[in-house]
Amino acid sequence: MSDSSPLPPVRLHPEAELARAALSTPLLSRAARLARWAGPDTRVDADGGLAEEQLPAAAELLGLSGDDAAAYASEAWRVAVDAGLVEIVDEEAGTVRAGEELKLLTGGSPADVLAVWLAVLETVIADASVPDLEGLVDALDEGGEIDFSSLDWDPEAEADFLDGVLGNLYLLTVSEDGAGGGPVPLPALAASMLVPDGMGEPTNDVLEQVSDAMMRLDDQFRALEPVGLVAYQPVDEALMADIDDAVEEPAAPVDDTDVSRYGMVRLTPLGLYGLRARLLEAGFQASAVGELADKGADALLDGTASFGQGAAQAETEQWLARREPLAAARELLAAARGADAGAPLRRLRCQQALSLVGAEAEPALREVLDDPELGGLARVWLSERGAAGVPAPSEAMVFWLTIDTVAAQLAAEGNSEELQALVEGLAAQHSGFFSAAWRVEHPATADVLEAMGRLHPDKKVAKQARKAAFKARSQHGA
Repeated sequence: MSDSSPLPPVRLHPEAELARAALSTPLLSRAARLARWAGPDTRVDADGGLAEEQLPAAAELLGLSGDDAAAYASEAWRVAVDAGLVEIVDEEAGTVRAGEELKLLTGGSPADVLAVWLAVLETVIADASVPDLEGLVDALDEGGEIDFSSLDWDPEAEADFLDGVLGNLYLLTVSEDGAGGGPVPLPALAASMLVPDGMGEPTNDVLEQVSDAMMRLDDQFRALEPVGLVAYQPVDEALMADIDDAVEEPAAPVDDTDVSRYGMVRLTPLGLYGLRARLLEAGFQASAVGELADKGADALLDGTASFGQGAAQAETEQWLARREPLAAARELLAAARGADAGAPLRRLRCQQALSLVGAEAEPALREVLDDPELGGLARVWLSERGAAGVPAPSEAMVFWLTIDTVAAQLAAEGNSEELQALVEGLAAQHSGFFSAAWRVEHPATADVLEAMGRLHPDKKVAKQARKAAFKARSQHGA
């Protein structure tokens, strides 16, 4: 995932709702309870961890029991310290007090609460990329430092891998043709990082890497669920069981085609918020629907140029909700003018925006009927609404609008199947299309005709399109 091109916009839940979700996550709520519990008698060790003799009381306070109770209490304490909910007063004496950030959880704004949660998230993500610590003791050198070269683990590479997986999960969630709010299979996530683009059937070596990565991700997503980043269905334990283990009763047969057995993960609304914040911090262009609502129509049309259809409509609806229909229509039409490379797509976005505006906008459309750039789309809008007295377009206007529309579709979708169908339809409906189209005074005429030559499956028609493109370039001295 490149940080140079903008990511699809995300539809975030309201901050107040996200803040409530953050406060109810198991890890933050435990950390906050421990921070409120801490007092003059609470002691920490040299690393800031809760003193061992106090772990049972902390676990009891949190309602934890079982073999892992002390470990969970210790984790919650460390998160409280890292997030500023607890402050170490005297490192030598090991005394603590409540931190300034603790007040924000009850008296701060939703944005304050989310800032605390983001600090917790950073701690958890950093921990998730660290393997089981059992082997680290053997890797200590004479100075007590970890000799990473003796471990089959590269901390930086492991952190980068997890960041990449989370980035791909975000992209799959926000993309128009992605998972949306649905879960993503763990094998697909692992493969997105390891299977090279263009590889047909993965090799055994790649499949083994994917399998190993799945097992790591299973542990990592289990660790990330308590902070509210993901909802996770773990890998079926039967898949990880040692086949040599003796069992008294054989397990019931399981359908190997059931992909959910291999783990399913989805980002929560809070997780979308958190990953977007991390992507922005890392320099990615990660927009959110609604950011253009208070900007001008020029910013709306340019900003939604790279959006998918659903996100563009959601953004436009928010923009229109803040404006009177007639004034909005006039502003949109004014912003749609231009002969630059982005103008056709601006006009397409304008047309889509105007489709959401009611009959109150009719005067604005009638005002541009004679405009060479806007007259065509104005006639379309008025005719679709059954308006009276709509003048028929001239042949020149029809051809100009056709070139403009195809140029916009090229900019929006590239060589898509829908565009190919449009190109075939144009050539079929008008036998003399290419002999007339090359004369159209539009900056994109030659490019559009070249694209039609690429897209049309009939070689004879494609040749006509290319010849027309050559004439168009000659006419304009290009």
